[in-house]
Amino acid sequence: MSDLITTKVCMKGNIGVHGNLFGGTMLAWLDEAGAAYACQIAKSTMMVTRCISQVEFCRPVKVGRIVKVYGKTMKIGKTSVQILLEARSHNPQTGKQKKVCSTEMVFVRIDDEGDPIPIAVCGDKK
Repeated sequence: MSDLITTKVCMKGNIGVHGNLFGGTMLAWLDEAGAAYACQIAKSTMMVTRCISQVEFCRPVKVGRIVKVYGKTMKIGKTSVQILLEARSHNPQTGKQKKVCSTEMVFVRIDDEGDPIPIAVCGDKK
């Protein structure tokens, strides 16, 4: 079961040379959503992107389309969280969604020096 993390709208400023959502914009949306989700899981705002696995762009996104980003925790390690992310184009008239992009990302909890530290446990508020 995946959780809805965020919703975006494809605007004219997000379009690349072929008239579709620019891939770099999609990656930024996925990274931001994944980081927010990882922070919730780890109970910490000190999470950084460690790795982005193969990114699959499944279909184009046109101007005006609603894009919903979903996440699912795949693994929680000592200092890291692995998350499956999926972006779906959402049609508000029908409620139907189509997968437009997916990837797995790993986020690591760090201290103030940037060194990995254990994932937060209950009561740890940092």
